[in-house]
Amino acid sequence: MTNEKKFKSILILGAGAWGTTLAKLAGVNGNQVTVWSRHGFQHLGDLINNVDMILSAVSMKGVREVASLVRSCPVSPHTIFVTATKGLDPETTCTPSQIWQTEFPDHSIVVLSGPNLSQEIAQELPAATVVASKNNMAAQVVQQVFSSSRFRVYTNSDPVGVELGGTLKNVMAIAAGICDGLHLGTNAKAALVTRGLAEIIRIGAIFGAKTETFYGLSGLGDLLATCNSPLSRNYQVGYQLARGKTLAEILANLPGTAEGVNTCYVLMHLSRQQSIPMPITQQVYRLLESLITPQQALEELMLRGMKSEYHE
Repeated sequence: MTNEKKFKSILILGAGAWGTTLAKLAGVNGNQVTVWSRHGFQHLGDLINNVDMILSAVSMKGVREVASLVRSCPVSPHTIFVTATKGLDPETTCTPSQIWQTEFPDHSIVVLSGPNLSQEIAQELPAATVVASKNNMAAQVVQQVFSSSRFRVYTNSDPVGVELGGTLKNVMAIAAGICDGLHLGTNAKAALVTRGLAEIIRIGAIFGAKTETFYGLSGLGDLLATCNSPLSRNYQVGYQLARGKTLAEILANLPGTAEGVNTCYVLMHLSRQQSIPMPITQQVYRLLESLITPQQALEELMLRGMKSEYHE
């Protein structure tokens, strides 16, 4: 482990459920934690000066704006940036860490992602996560800040893969919610999640992610948690679509952001641009656009051309 001092001054950007939960985890370990909200009255420049760590837990649509705002403040050259946002930029298909790295090319960027439903962690139920960075020392510092008897933290050297696992599974969670909403059974759900993982790995390869990363906590682990929990906002989008509600109705009553909706649109653009087969993502997109019914989407997936499992 690193020899850095144990206690850190940490600024959390984003006062939503996830940002608040992460603040509590870091605070329990004795770190000095401050939470900043875009909708609050604290001036960001007054909080940033000389902090050891800046963690972004804002929604995807706010990442670029907040990163630019932080860039205008005096940031210490030793500050570590941590991103806990799951999504893709609709204009550039950049991940949150790529946006932060562009704004702060000389700083260490660490990705935090895993099967982490914030409501369960807030109840102090046991969970595990991954912190990934090209700078292993920075990842170890973040590991030390958040590790506890209730929250186990692993390090990883593939930040893009860790980040994409948490992002791409949100689309599959919508599909899983549809599966459960239609009462299709355990066999169908198992097949969907397994083929969803294959689709995630295929997309990840385009971004340069390592295949083995997707079999870890931030890939398969997060996929299993999100596809099987009513606590997941993305799962709820799919479940309620299957029960006959419109996307507009669902989003209007959903607490927080279902990042899988935006991610699905970004992925469809990428699929057309680079001719990447994304059969599950495509059907989720058509459902979100009301171009097809859940039953029709199921039939189209089941009647796709026959092929080998591992050679597509």
